[in-house]
Amino acid sequence: MLVSPPLVRSLVTGHPPYRASQGEIREAARTLFPRMAARPHLLDVFDNAQIDSRALSRPLEWYLEPRGFGEKNAVFVEEARALTLRLAREALAGAGMAPAEVDAVVVVNTSGLSTPSLDAFLLGALGLNPHAARLPVWGLGCAGGAAGLARAADLVRAGYRRVLLVAVELCSLTLVRGDESKSNFVGTALFADGGAALVVTAADVPGPPPLAALHGAFSTLIEDSEDIMGWDVVDDGLKVRFSRDIPTLVRSMMRENVAQALAAQGWSRADVGTFVVHPGGVKVLAAYEEALDLPPGALDSSRRVLAAHGNMSSVTVLFVLEEVLRGEPLGQGLLSAMGPGFSAEHVLLSFGPLD
Repeated sequence: MLVSPPLVRSLVTGHPPYRASQGEIREAARTLFPRMAARPHLLDVFDNAQIDSRALSRPLEWYLEPRGFGEKNAVFVEEARALTLRLAREALAGAGMAPAEVDAVVVVNTSGLSTPSLDAFLLGALGLNPHAARLPVWGLGCAGGAAGLARAADLVRAGYRRVLLVAVELCSLTLVRGDESKSNFVGTALFADGGAALVVTAADVPGPPPLAALHGAFSTLIEDSEDIMGWDVVDDGLKVRFSRDIPTLVRSMMRENVAQALAAQGWSRADVGTFVVHPGGVKVLAAYEEALDLPPGALDSSRRVLAAHGNMSSVTVLFVLEEVLRGEPLGQGLLSAMGPGFSAEHVLLSFGPLD
């Protein structure tokens, strides 16, 4: 018997209330990193990132003062709660769904700590079903949006017919003032804040026309790679770690990895016309294009999101999905992201009317 795939019924995105241009953040870096700023060519990383502006959880001047882990994490909890609550309400409204109808909640984040977890907060604040299954997903970084979407679909397949997925990242709060390591400097040039919320349902649940169907997922953990990306926990908070050339890794592994992901669903590369790729940076996108032999313009949606919003870790690929949907895609697609572990996450989608 052919089983209908889970469906994305709504998708919304949003930001905390503050924003700064890349030029303003570049100037702030002169105060934050005086030793590195004394070498002008190092500041070129801000221009080379090809980001126009980014959302922040606090005004830019707030970041110029020393902040401890406790203070930064308190801001994370405050702003993450406000953002997840707003976006979850919008996503449920877009799906025509009452909060009490939700069977399961998935919340993805890696940039702050909250116990009780943010999904517990949402149950009470939204008036969700108190018996809803809760799945907090922490630590997957940039891969978390793809993995969260895959887990939401898995929950639907397991019998939870209405699933709310929320991803929230406040990466600006991981800035470690005065730490002039290359990783912290590059993170300051890339990281931003944002959130996204989706409703995923079984095919027979009444609701608006679906935005996409979710056909399967594929996860890969690369051996001996935990040093590539992650957090080092220091007195001042979560300090980003980049230890290897991620674009080179993409070029070396992504062709075969994508082929494996598609084959697991019985698809081939020729079947896929739409690529929804997390824009970790412009060099990462170029590496994807090279590895997958993508035609010019195939990742323009990823580039537009990077320019307008920066790298919001797990949230970013869901912004890219929203951008892709504006173009009313048809046919089959692949959503991809990489993150700490080091890992790759793929979700197979289709767009347009269901067969």
